[in-house]
Amino acid sequence: MKEPREYYKAYDDRYKQVHEKSLRWFSDKNSLIVGEIIAKYEIAKESTMLEIGCGEGRDAFYLLQKGYNLLATDISEAAIDYCKREDPQNSDSFMVLDCVKDSLNKKFDFIYAIAVLHMLVLDDDRKKFFHFIREHLSRTGMALICTMGDGKEQSSSDVSTAFSLQRRTHEQSGEELHIAGTSCRIVDFETLHSEIADSGLILVESGITSIEPDFPVTMFTVVRSA
Repeated sequence: MKEPREYYKAYDDRYKQVHEKSLRWFSDKNSLIVGEIIAKYEIAKESTMLEIGCGEGRDAFYLLQKGYNLLATDISEAAIDYCKREDPQNSDSFMVLDCVKDSLNKKFDFIYAIAVLHMLVLDDDRKKFFHFIREHLSRTGMALICTMGDGKEQSSSDVSTAFSLQRRTHEQSGEELHIAGTSCRIVDFETLHSEIADSGLILVESGITSIEPDFPVTMFTVVRSA
């Protein structure tokens, strides 16, 4: 008997279901804050970069086209296969990775994760997410973490409902789809800052940003190695 899949892997089903219809779930517009943080902290193109949760390649395609030294990862095989098909010349820059369970034998100067943390509901999984970042940052490395929320409200989904089919309207096409439900936990800034401190990372800055059109209100934090 197969072991049940972790709730946070439900996006693999969703990507498969959407891609089978020759659609993409998210927009292809890159997240402006990634470039803004790279510029603000003068992160060079030759710096080693890691993306956690590249999804359908919105930010990875942009940075790789600009010549950045990026390894883009996602827990979803469907997402990584999609990225490799869409950007075959950079196919070696994409790989499947579960940051809750896996590790890499490499340190990075810049790590970023856009709209990943909110998919981790359980405290232990969130701790492992921050641990992964801490263990994979170089001595002077920095990380950008963006997660859904306005910094004030808190909510959490029931992880037992992950994978169950739900009716959703595809924003770009208007088509009605039956796709896998996913998980979501939104925390306030106090909780987020506490998670960062408990992980041994140092908070550099935090605030609210907008990642249009997918995440119009998004919390961001920049952290560094202790």
